[in-house]
Amino acid sequence: MNNVVFGTGPLAWWVMHYLLERGEKITLASRSGKTTRNLPHSVEVKQCDARNEDEVGTVCKDAETIYFCAMPPYTNWPELFPPLVTGFLRGAAKTKARLVFGDNLYMYGPTGGASINESLPHSATGHKGRTRATMARFFMQAHERGDNQVTIGRASDFFGPEVINAVFGDMFFKPVYEGKSVNLLGNINLNHTFCYIKDFARGLITLGNHDQAYGEVWHVPSAAAVSTAEMVKLIENEMSRTIKVRTAGKGLISLLGLFNPMIKEVKEMMYTWQEPYVVDHSKFEKAFGLNITEHQDAIRETVAWYNKRYLTQHE
Repeated sequence: MNNVVFGTGPLAWWVMHYLLERGEKITLASRSGKTTRNLPHSVEVKQCDARNEDEVGTVCKDAETIYFCAMPPYTNWPELFPPLVTGFLRGAAKTKARLVFGDNLYMYGPTGGASINESLPHSATGHKGRTRATMARFFMQAHERGDNQVTIGRASDFFGPEVINAVFGDMFFKPVYEGKSVNLLGNINLNHTFCYIKDFARGLITLGNHDQAYGEVWHVPSAAAVSTAEMVKLIENEMSRTIKVRTAGKGLISLLGLFNPMIKEVKEMMYTWQEPYVVDHSKFEKAFGLNITEHQDAIRETVAWYNKRYLTQHE
């Protein structure tokens, strides 16, 4: 099967990896046509500006399934996401490919701690949440028009090998290896769903290969929700060291956001760390079964990857 994967970030990387395991043909598409990772010889990277429908149509002309895992910089979603998605969808409409969109949960907004399922309204009021809701609507409208068959897979905060920009990414592990305190958000004792990046990738491929997935939104399964503090404890056990933690509330984030655009963007999502944030994946489990990595195993693989990233740099 011919697959095109848009993006070169961690989700795209692991989607590519598991498609290769299935013996399928993969092309990566990115605006630069480059990647810093060492790719298998069988994987080709093609330059493609997803905003340009003609380029998309050309790159995807022989594709049977397209995995859209691309996104613009976090600080520029409202202005950059719509042209990225609309251009992509117009180009994809020139093909007969089926589309799988790797999405997040921002569109739901605060739930007051209630379990997050696919039937919740898109109640986000912040600009990133509203943008995500609009992008999801664009994808499903393409399905409704009959342009392409579309399915959407969503996951909560992810972590794992190759994941740099996340709560349990560089902002966590870099200070750990430097012996400094780690900054975490909100109430670290509340239950939170953390999705292992490999589980997310496998879940998207499952959706891409089942006819019944199309026309629907699915929450990709994750291991049981645990608190941020419990995740830290698992990492401490795996690394055999104590990790110093300090927490930042909305007030401090607001202050720091005056000087740092990335931190300013985090303020909108603080509710996810100030109330239980538990994702319901029962719809997916009932339809396709459950294939998840338990947190202890996921942490072991994550720490091993970060050991190579940081320890080899300082040898």
